[in-house]
Amino acid sequence: MCGIVGGIATSNKDDITNILMQGLKSLEYRGYDSSGIAIIHNKQIFRAREVGKVINLENNLSNINGSLGIAHTRWATHGKATKNNAHPHICNKKIAIVHNGIIENFAELKKSQIKKGYKFTSNTDTETIIHQIFDNLDGNNLLEAVKKTIPSLNGAYALGIISADENRLIAARKGSPLVIGVSDKGNFIASDKMALLSITNKFILLEDGDIADITFDNINIYDKNNNKVTRKIIKSDLSSTQISLGKYQHFMQKEIFEQPQAINDTLEGRINENSIVDDIFGINSGEIFKNTTRVQIIACGTSYNAGSVAKYWLEEIAKIPTNIEVASEYRYRHPLILENILFIFISQSGETADTLEALKMVQKISNNKTLSICNTAESSLVRLTDLSFLTHAGPEIGVASTKAFTTQLVALSLLTVALGKTHHHIDKNRENLIITGLKRLPNLILTALNCEDKIIEVAKTLGDKHNALFLGRGTMSAIAAEGALKLKEISYIHAESYPAGELKHGPIALIDDKIPVIVIAPNNELLAKLKSNLAEVISRGSQMIVFEDEKSAVEAVDGMTIIPVTHNLGRITAPIIFTIPLQLLSYHTALIKGNDVDKPRNLAKSVTVE
Repeated sequence: MCGIVGGIATSNKDDITNILMQGLKSLEYRGYDSSGIAIIHNKQIFRAREVGKVINLENNLSNINGSLGIAHTRWATHGKATKNNAHPHICNKKIAIVHNGIIENFAELKKSQIKKGYKFTSNTDTETIIHQIFDNLDGNNLLEAVKKTIPSLNGAYALGIISADENRLIAARKGSPLVIGVSDKGNFIASDKMALLSITNKFILLEDGDIADITFDNINIYDKNNNKVTRKIIKSDLSSTQISLGKYQHFMQKEIFEQPQAINDTLEGRINENSIVDDIFGINSGEIFKNTTRVQIIACGTSYNAGSVAKYWLEEIAKIPTNIEVASEYRYRHPLILENILFIFISQSGETADTLEALKMVQKISNNKTLSICNTAESSLVRLTDLSFLTHAGPEIGVASTKAFTTQLVALSLLTVALGKTHHHIDKNRENLIITGLKRLPNLILTALNCEDKIIEVAKTLGDKHNALFLGRGTMSAIAAEGALKLKEISYIHAESYPAGELKHGPIALIDDKIPVIVIAPNNELLAKLKSNLAEVISRGSQMIVFEDEKSAVEAVDGMTIIPVTHNLGRITAPIIFTIPLQLLSYHTALIKGNDVDKPRNLAKSVTVE
């Protein structure tokens, strides 16, 4: 979603403009429709806003000095991507605001405010917040006005508010993430710790309902009941070098090639020589797993595709009945929830709004235990679930998820082993085989990455295509779905995936010489049936790209490109390895089309509003 950064420095020498602009560049993956900055100088608000990327703002920014300011990079929700809709928003030249989230009752607030004479210069819901705060300033300071305003807001928000008359920064959070950075240069706020790593590694994580009153040398926090509270300061292990490109052209490219290390880091401390370590999912996980009779996975996007793979593993290997649903649908369909279900919530950021709301709904109406699989230790999702497993993928900046996906699959494979052992469906020999396969993954990925030159040549044939079809069987149908998602996200080619056996039930009607078909062909018990599906496709003149296990021995014919990926893959390793060439294919196709790989249009990394 949108990115917020703000701060109050110890003096004008610590120029807040440079700090905020650096923060915006780090947050641009969260939104890049427009950006803006507001600085307090001589009791006046100086504001600059531009449509497009942060570089547009930087190139048109006058030299404004000050020690107090807020900035924002926007992913449009209410109102188009225009300069007037860009944040910060200002009311009567006195107070300014940046906002991430959605105010659901903004229409009601706007109607009331127009009657009072407030003028609106944008189509955003955010402007209603700043008018409401100004309305409550009468006889109050900024903190008191914000406290009076918060109860009137329905929805999700992370807010940063400043006043021309007061040397303080007010922050508030409900639903959308917001952290405070503590530094010898002052105190700062941001949507994400990465925005502030250049000046601090010390952070306070605001809880839902918190309001923070921040000066350059003091932080006072009030909870949702207006009680003054203390939130602990944590030290982050992240460094600014982890979020730099280094030798790579794009973050997506960097993150594809970081997968061997990310998987090593995810496995470290979780496995022994031939078994998984006890309690890697939490201290009480053994007892919870013992009482689990079925699993319900809830996730969105790429995380949903990871869960779809895990459904096969959990049912086939661990013998645990498993369902998977999209979070945004699950929470609204009034599900019947039985007892002894382990609910698994998967999210890279741990702040995905639909996933969090589904979790809260489950906790409200049932006593079932919950487990999060997440890449962010201090996220809301991790803090709210009974059990958690952190995928140590490191920062993922590219909007199209890569290493987060493969480390999620590693986490879910370990969960499969843990549940299978608990219910006596996985013996020591099977566990040893799986662990041996997981240990091989980093080297297998390196081998798969060696296909890049061949994939670049194939990608050249897709540059003028408008549609593509991805096929797979078994777990590979979920990997095909992930491949199609990646291609459509960054190349803007309309891509769909189907289980290959469904071809004759509709999709085959689309196949001609204009639609390429991408097929995943592992060497397993479904290979013979998959080869029959390939024959059906090739007979209709389609361009076909087949990623195969070297031992699958798919017979090449005219119109077919075969790319051997590796060989000797098992149930667990195959889906992870066949993901790699699909990531490379989408990356290089997007490059050929001249698209912005890391910042695809209309997409944001973290979807923190519904």
